[in-house]
Amino acid sequence: MARLHPQRAALPIVAVLVLFAPGWLGGGASVYSAAVLIAILAVLSYGLDVIVSDLGEVSLGHTVFFAVGAYTTALLSTRAGAGSWATLGASIALALVFAAAIGLVTLRLREFVFSLVTYAMAVVAMTLAANWAFLGGSDGVRGLPMLDLSIGPLTLTARNDKELWPYAFALLVAVIYLVDRFRHSQLGAAAIMTHLNPRLATIGGIDPARVRLQVFLFSAPISALAGWLYAYQRAYVSADILENYFLILMLTAVVLVGRRQLLGPLLATALVLVQEKFFSLGGYVDKIVLGSVLVLILAFFPQGLMGLARPLGRLFRARAAPATPSLTTLETPK
Repeated sequence: MARLHPQRAALPIVAVLVLFAPGWLGGGASVYSAAVLIAILAVLSYGLDVIVSDLGEVSLGHTVFFAVGAYTTALLSTRAGAGSWATLGASIALALVFAAAIGLVTLRLREFVFSLVTYAMAVVAMTLAANWAFLGGSDGVRGLPMLDLSIGPLTLTARNDKELWPYAFALLVAVIYLVDRFRHSQLGAAAIMTHLNPRLATIGGIDPARVRLQVFLFSAPISALAGWLYAYQRAYVSADILENYFLILMLTAVVLVGRRQLLGPLLATALVLVQEKFFSLGGYVDKIVLGSVLVLILAFFPQGLMGLARPLGRLFRARAAPATPSLTTLETPK
């Protein structure tokens, strides 16, 4: 019988602690607002994480899927009177359509060109969102109803951030579970092989183009789900959802702790948003700090904080270990 890794065994305990943490930290409106936003933006970052960490590509257009989820929710709920379950399904479906269309074009490209083209798509999307009247233009879409996931007699609504927190937490846990299952699946193994050695992957019977598209299709709905819940939290959606701030936040969340770290995007997002919400240096200064952190990590700690922690851990263990006497000092006294 396989033994459960201690870190995995601790995950349910960590989950319970996170669920009740906002209440233990005072339970104020600002605390719950920060907790919900951390969960939403962590989910957004997990969507990019599987592209960067597993596929080895840097998509600079993942804010498009975030916007797809948010705008789909806003338009359907305000203009068609659609409920939360309907907007959820539509957000996932449209994200898959957009991912297939974008992926078929961009995933034939590699590295710098892929990143450049995906960024160009994000710029085009932001321009459309800001100027197209159908999407609300610069005014955006206002007046979204509250989240309502009620099923029959079971009432599941969220009128404020405190009531929204359990749903944000549930979405976060579900996404972390999906990412973990992906990394232990055949597709996850094929993605790593495609990342590390595409030629060897092809020899082994793996179609790199197909794998890239499948991973893209797995990734996009995750970021769209973040947009879906973000729309309900703000009750308002505009073109600012495509700003570079969200892109830089995602990239920082992916690399700050370390790539392919299951809880890495969550921890990094929490660090960034706690600083911005409770230790803010001012709007523009916070953005400068965020960008500077990303540059420093990429330049000096490419393996993230975990890469820095490993040698420090070995150093402390070496100092703490008792000195082992050499053979020359173990001579038998005469």
